[in-house]
Amino acid sequence: MKTWCGALILLACLAGIAVAQTSSFPDRPITLIVTSAPGGVTDVVGRALGDELGKAWGQPVVVENKAGAAHIIGAATVAKAAPDGHTLLVGESGTFTVNPTLYPKDKLPFDAEKDFVPITGLVRINQALLARKALPVANTAELIALAGQKPGQLTYGTAGIGSALHMNMELFDSMTGVKLLAVHYRGAAPALNDLIGGSIDVMTVSVASGLPAYQAGQIKMLGIGSDKRLPQMPDMPTVAETVPGYTSVAWFGLFGPAGMPPDIVMKIDTETRRIFSDPAFRARFLDPQMFESMAGPPDAFAAYIKAERDKWAKVIREAGIKLE
Repeated sequence: MKTWCGALILLACLAGIAVAQTSSFPDRPITLIVTSAPGGVTDVVGRALGDELGKAWGQPVVVENKAGAAHIIGAATVAKAAPDGHTLLVGESGTFTVNPTLYPKDKLPFDAEKDFVPITGLVRINQALLARKALPVANTAELIALAGQKPGQLTYGTAGIGSALHMNMELFDSMTGVKLLAVHYRGAAPALNDLIGGSIDVMTVSVASGLPAYQAGQIKMLGIGSDKRLPQMPDMPTVAETVPGYTSVAWFGLFGPAGMPPDIVMKIDTETRRIFSDPAFRARFLDPQMFESMAGPPDAFAAYIKAERDKWAKVIREAGIKLE
């Protein structure tokens, strides 16, 4: 009897501690580390989330830009932070799904699987498959046919080795059996500029980024990398209508240092899901940029990351992608 009483008292104490942690969090400003320069997608998403979290919790949310080294610098900062929920990472997909395979373990200052806790997905961004205006193709099928006639001769732009723009085109090569030649840039903007100028043949980039040049008649849009046609562009086919199962996306999520108390993880997740499901937030922030919400429970997000990591590891190995 005494043993049971003692256990009940212990459970009550632990529950009390958890409630106290949750109710008092956050008790000071929160820092959101983003791994891009100001104005990048990671930065835009982080600032939108930070503004809403600050309103909800009555604490300042400071966005700190730590760009560089394929998102590694910013991620390393969070990996070493105190696991109390006051330092969080708005992370780009490649940090957790591509870099663990692309980089030798001794070249990364953290373990992407062990040094972070996935809290929730934030946004998924569908990519458009674009072509220079003079390229003699009008759709995905014609691009595949032309690339088959000219193996290794058609070029595509990336935002760097291992970037979403790079990996999505490597996946395209893998699933279609063609071979396109990668031209690596320091970001999507200069690659898109060269596509408009005709220096490269094709690329993938977010629909919202490619749409102005497409609407101006400067480039061609061959298809969208979503799993179904976008409601904003119902007449534009998906690439998957020609290459079944193909998707071309970039995504961003919210992470904390490993060891964060589960109740704090859930409090952050719950508030983020509330924000991203709010119709006013969706109309003001998500819809104009064609962002899709990924907000959901931590366990589902963790499972998604593992599946993505396995998928890209296979692509990297089969394509023989190595850092230069």
